Parts: sequence; C-alpha cells; structure tokens
Amino acid sequence: MRRFAQTTPKEAAVYWGIIHRSILVELLKIFTLALIALTGLILLAGIISEAMKNGFGPAQILAIIPLLLPSLLPYTVPTATLFTTCIVYGRLAADNEILALKAAGIHIRHIIWPALFLGLATCAITMFFYIDVIPYTGSLLRNQVIGDVEELLYAMLRKDGSIQHQKINWEIHVKNVQGRRLHDVIFNKRAASGQGSDITARAKEAELRGDLAHKKILVHMRQCDVNEGVHGAIAHFDSQIWPVDLPEDFLGTKTKLRAMDMTWLELAEYEAKYEREKEKFLHEINLLQAAINVGKTEPTSADHLRNLHQELGVRISQILSIHSERHMRPALALGCLCFALVGCPVGIWFSKSDYLSAFVTCFLPVVTLYYPVMFCLFNMARAGKIPPWSGIYDADVLMLITGWILFRRLARN
Repeated sequence: MRRFAQTTPKEAAVYWGIIHRSILVELLKIFTLALIALTGLILLAGIISEAMKNGFGPAQILAIIPLLLPSLLPYTVPTATLFTTCIVYGRLAADNEILALKAAGIHIRHIIWPALFLGLATCAITMFFYIDVIPYTGSLLRNQVIGDVEELLYAMLRKDGSIQHQKINWEIHVKNVQGRRLHDVIFNKRAASGQGSDITARAKEAELRGDLAHKKILVHMRQCDVNEGVHGAIAHFDSQIWPVDLPEDFLGTKTKLRAMDMTWLELAEYEAKYEREKEKFLHEINLLQAAINVGKTEPTSADHLRNLHQELGVRISQILSIHSERHMRPALALGCLCFALVGCPVGIWFSKSDYLSAFVTCFLPVVTLYYPVMFCLFNMARAGKIPPWSGIYDADVLMLITGWILFRRLARN
C-alpha cells in the first residue's frame, strides 16, 4: 500500500476498492478465529465445567453444546468484532499503511467502510438469531434437560452414591450402580416437619423410571423392606414402586415462559394475551370497588379485591417485561456496530505490535461501562421506571458518540 503515497489523489481513488476488499478479507479471517476462540473458551471454562459438576455425562454435554452456542452469540460476536477491528486497524497503522493512504489523499473515513460492513453484518446476524433461533434452541435445551432427567439422576448416583436435594422431600442412597440397576438401596421420604423420615425403604435392587407427563420419578424396588415412621411396622414386598414428585424448578427448569424465552412472534402473542387479561382484571376491580363504595359486598370482598390487584400487577409486570425484551434484543445487536466503530480508532492510535494492549484498553471500558449501563437500564425498564424505547438504547448511543468523537480527533491528526 505504500506505493499509493506516490500516486495522485485521482489514481489513489481508483485503488481504494481494492484496499477495501483486502481489509475486509483480513477482518473476516481474524473475526472467524476470534469468534471460535472466545466461544470455545466460554464453553470450556464455564458451561462445560458446571455441567460436569452437576453430573452431566460426556454424551449429554455433547448433545447440549449445539443448543448452547446460539445463546452465546449476542456476547461473543460483539467482543470478537471489537477484537478484530483493534487487531486489523492497529496492524495497518503499525505498518504505516494508514499514513501512506493519507499521504495519497485518501480520507480516513474511506478505510472504515470494511469495519462498518463487518459491524452491520454482525448486527444483522445477531438480530436474526435473536428473532427465533435463540429462543427456539433455548426451548429445545430445556426439553433436553427434562428429557434426560433419568440419565442425570443415574449420573448423580454413580458420582456421589446418593441423590439429595433441598427442593425435593426424598433421598436415595445406593452402594453401587451397574447399568440401570441400583444395588443395596436406601430410600427415605422426609417428614413434613423436616425432622426424620416418614418412610424408610431398603431394597436389594431398584431401578429409576421417569414419568415426565406427571413430573414424577418412579422408584421400582425389589426385595424391599419398608418402615413407616420411627415406630412403624416393617413390611416386606417382593416388588414395590414409589412415585416421587419432581419440583417444577428442579434442574433449573420452570414451566413459566419468560419474555427472554419467547420468539419474536410469541412476544406479540403474549403481549396481546396479557393486555386482554389486564383489561379483564381492571374491569373486575372497578366493578368490585363500586360495590364496596355503596356497601353491597360480601365479607370476603376486601380479600378478593386485594387478589385482583395482585393479579393485575403480575400482568402489568409481564407486559413491561415483553416491551423491554422487544427493545433489548435490537440494542444488544446494535452493540456489534458500536464496538466496530470504537475499535477502529483505538487500534489506529495504538499502532504498535502489542495489539493485545489496544484490545484490553478498549475492552475494559466496554465491560465496565457498556454492559452495566445496558442491563441497569433494562432492569429499570422492566420495573416500569423508564420507557424501554428511550432508555435501553442509551448505552449504544453513548458508544456511537464515543466512536464519532474518536474518529473526529483521528481525522484532524
């Protein structure tokens, strides 16, 4: 590129399309490598290690990794974009390519088009995943975890020799596990008071079977001795099945659909549903309040009115959550463009071989400012303290203004 310094501005303008393509190719190569590295690092350092601690086997981890990857993209793609622009434009500046282009009469704004294209492309990709792919894979992941509850319980027994959980009122201890057979099993059902056990069963063999339709685990025990209570009689069974309940939030799964778990179309559908329910509760509250004002009420009317206000508050909270989610997704996607525009001038200014220092200098303010501001405003919007449309995008606006200021100063130098 240094040869452009000896050309006229008109001749240099002919070549900047070639320059754009070469910069864009370099951006795409670095971005691909950075995205793979960041995503793999998060998977290995965080999610997979936690899955292993919770008893997931290698086969289960391999099955859930493709379902976890889309949910990581809104965070790894912007970071990879920032890293890429810092590296590529820092290297151009370090090799005096930027200086050569400026000497050839090419304004610095022309060389940011590849970074702008990368930022817009990653914005579009992130938003595309946010519309349907991320909520859909999240739903599949929850179903995968629920569907593998049997395997997970067996994995816990193989690892710890017992199943004990504060949210379930029973526990199992086994001596060893061979395939799907449990040997020397002790089954305890805790008393409602939390002290002692209502039922204690001992069996030579047992097997677990899932009944997900009724959210139960069936413990099939063979050669079983059962003791009910501390002083209860002991009964012997050749075969006995104990159905035990699984709480809704066991394994982190919940039946309630949150706004972040909804597809783009579902956001509109649930908003309309909650709006209808909100109007219904408002109408009932107005009628009941009018009856209370004239004294034509039952003794339980006050409690009923309080319950109606609570249900109304729940619907309003759900509507606010949907409104906030509808703005949060584009705001996070727009962060890719913001990071690209900030990474370019920072990389050019550092313009030295230590590219990592440019990235860290740029990334630390993003971590300590952009995401905290974004999620703080998101929580305020969900709480109804600020309108979502005017608050959630403030972090993006701040980054865009910062990028514009940096480029203005860079263009003058």
